[in-house]
Amino acid sequence: MMAGGRGDEAARTAAAARPTAGLFGVLAVLTLATGLIDAASYLGLGHVFVANMTGNVVFMGFALAGAKGFSFAASLVALGAFLLGAGIGGRAGAAWSHERRWWLASAAAAQTALTAAAAITAATGALGPAGDARFGLIALLAVGTGLQNATVRKLAVQDVTTTVLTQTLTGLAADSTPAGGTNPRAARRVTAVATMLAGAVAGAALMLHQGLSTTLGVTTAVHASVTIGFAVRR
Repeated sequence: MMAGGRGDEAARTAAAARPTAGLFGVLAVLTLATGLIDAASYLGLGHVFVANMTGNVVFMGFALAGAKGFSFAASLVALGAFLLGAGIGGRAGAAWSHERRWWLASAAAAQTALTAAAAITAATGALGPAGDARFGLIALLAVGTGLQNATVRKLAVQDVTTTVLTQTLTGLAADSTPAGGTNPRAARRVTAVATMLAGAVAGAALMLHQGLSTTLGVTTAVHASVTIGFAVRR
């Protein structure tokens, strides 16, 4: 019986490593949304990321050293809110991952609601991009991306983290033919990089020409499409 349990777990792990086309498509859209949301936070909320926590840790170091344009408090708020969201996402995954469709759709819906709240409060002026008011926007967005990270981590789809590309790019180079590899999952890796880049380009263009609230509104729509994708896919 124990051997059977281990076999079932191995089968689930193998299935997670080979996502269906539908699941991969939804995750690609979620990766694009990360490019959008980090463009909004970095360009609109003062040199802070809400998805890339490696960057925030580095920014905290810059701020401590006295570099201009970086806020230790803003990066700390983003990091703390992200950890809160990741904790919630981890708890939800442990409790409900056996109800796969419901779990994924609910996590995506929660992130959509948080992004929508940020967009609405930015548009109405309840929260703003300057001063201490931006901390509320940073917290809303970072809780959502923490939830996103924990959920995608539970899925365990190789090379599709939806928020961080360092390992994806490392694998693309280290496993390449010139490096003596066989290029496993090369198309998946390139797609992850391309969608993140596309989201960043779109987010930056929206920030430069339309502003923060519009950029967050578009990101909300993309997150809503992810929620629908998780809800309807098999």
